[in-house]
Amino acid sequence: MFQTFDVQANPATGAQRLADLRAHLAQQGLAGFIVPRADLHQGEYVAARDERLQWLTGFTGSAGFCVVLPEAAGVFIDGRYRTQVKGQVDLAQFTPVPWPEVMPGPWIRQHFGAGVLGFDPWLHSAEEIAKLQEALAGSEISLRACANAVDAIWPDQPAAPLGRAFAHPDALAGASSGEKRARLAAALRASGQRAAVITLPDSLCWLLNIRGADVPRNPVLHGLAILHDDGGLALFADAAKFDESTLAHLGAEVALHPLPSFTAALQALQDPVRVDRGTAPLAVSTLLAEAGLAVAWGDDPCRLPKACKTEAEVQGMREAHLRDGAAMVEFLCWLDARAPQPGLTEIEAVRALEGYRRATNALHDISFDTICGAGPNGAIMHYRVTEQSNRIVGQDTLLLVDSGAQYLDGTTDITRTMAIGDPGDYARACYTRVLQGVIAISRARWPKGLAGRDLDPLARAALWMAGQDFNHGTGHGVGAFLSVHEGPQRLSRVSDVPFEVGMILSNEPGYYREGEFGIRLENLIVVQPAPHLQGGDPERSQLMFETLTFAPFDRRLIVTTLLSPAEIGWINAYHAEVLVKLEDRLSPTARAWCKAACAPL
Repeated sequence: MFQTFDVQANPATGAQRLADLRAHLAQQGLAGFIVPRADLHQGEYVAARDERLQWLTGFTGSAGFCVVLPEAAGVFIDGRYRTQVKGQVDLAQFTPVPWPEVMPGPWIRQHFGAGVLGFDPWLHSAEEIAKLQEALAGSEISLRACANAVDAIWPDQPAAPLGRAFAHPDALAGASSGEKRARLAAALRASGQRAAVITLPDSLCWLLNIRGADVPRNPVLHGLAILHDDGGLALFADAAKFDESTLAHLGAEVALHPLPSFTAALQALQDPVRVDRGTAPLAVSTLLAEAGLAVAWGDDPCRLPKACKTEAEVQGMREAHLRDGAAMVEFLCWLDARAPQPGLTEIEAVRALEGYRRATNALHDISFDTICGAGPNGAIMHYRVTEQSNRIVGQDTLLLVDSGAQYLDGTTDITRTMAIGDPGDYARACYTRVLQGVIAISRARWPKGLAGRDLDPLARAALWMAGQDFNHGTGHGVGAFLSVHEGPQRLSRVSDVPFEVGMILSNEPGYYREGEFGIRLENLIVVQPAPHLQGGDPERSQLMFETLTFAPFDRRLIVTTLLSPAEIGWINAYHAEVLVKLEDRLSPTARAWCKAACAPL
């Protein structure tokens, strides 16, 4: 499936759709409604049917929500989307709200005196609604679970997806589904829990060693599951998604049921039932409570085991990154030859890069729509080029390309920022500080027990010393031929999940000047045990990162006088490794280019 470049939602549609929604709410006795960018699986990536936030507002970002009130409609967006949202919504109708600096509870109280605010209980977690209720306590504003109000006014809402499921080989997974289910069932028994509800698509796919095609770019299946304490599993999904070979792969201990039967099955369970308060829809715990069943709040049992990759998964990721790194070098070589010629556009660059990935004959799909921003478009952190926004790259500027691929043996995500002509000394200094952040994370060693919030400052220190920073986390978790964004691990000042061996993350600091340029550099890294150091305390175990991504950084943008000898040594060693690992995979032209690009500083 090639990346397409449709025109984005038209902000001009927002006024009428907002008026229609308010009219419907009035008929239902509601004064307002919360429109999240979420489906019942609470995943970041949603099918076209569930793009309610985009349909209503025009905003296409991967995170956010809208609170519609009688006299205001706030679109809550985090730091990644502050620039993007202003160009996508009708600002006369929708107010961008910086979130989480401004939380929904106080904002609602400021803009709404009294009345009932509706929400769809299948699109919000129990934790989310509990926090909002707490924030509204003492006011004359109440929350009411109701049918989805956007669905009621969306005349041509797409149908639910019916992507085919397929088996993911046990050899690539490193463990069979039976082994995984037995391990999780033993943990349930140890906790005195009779069953666990699984709602996250990547958890479901990981546990069953299957993959799907229900959302763009991420090979996941939409379905719900109940894992029993004996290792048996009830899977609730459309039977049309499964052929005989996939059903055989699931085995006799996995029973497939129609999705509508999930409610009755849930209420027929023996308790206590484990439910993830932060990811499962509120409707799940409500249905259990209505049946008199005890809810045992606990993390999705798949999330941490899924995050700690097996050696087979890590080895698959290594091979996928070498294949992908060679495709990236072919693209960078092409770009250097093409950029001096007139007329290069962002879309042309995106298509060229995807073409090199397809030339590997191993590409399942790209792992997300490529971010390719020239000049000021690079400052839009999650910019997605369209036919409408497509920009000629021009000269004396920066080009930011954030892209990735899905291969059967691994998922990749890489960002490089390139000089097109001479972008100037200031841009080079900023680039070098961002690169210093990449190096700091790559070289880190730390004692077991530390989390993303502990390491995140390392990526920002060089920028901080120049009075600069970036408004996104330093890194996200990444799945193995699964979602390119995967929890619970993160490199972020808000993450308290301790790092464990096998966790894969992105390492992607950046710097953005609105209206001018954006810089981001990204490698994927995997947590490994750190070897003992002579003179170190033998009882103190440490961890470190192994770099998975191999492609050159742009030497033309590196200001060596800003770097320490150790940083220069890291860059030279990394570039030497890039050349050794990739040169036999490259065309003669790209091999010659790579040798020059990887020359020592």
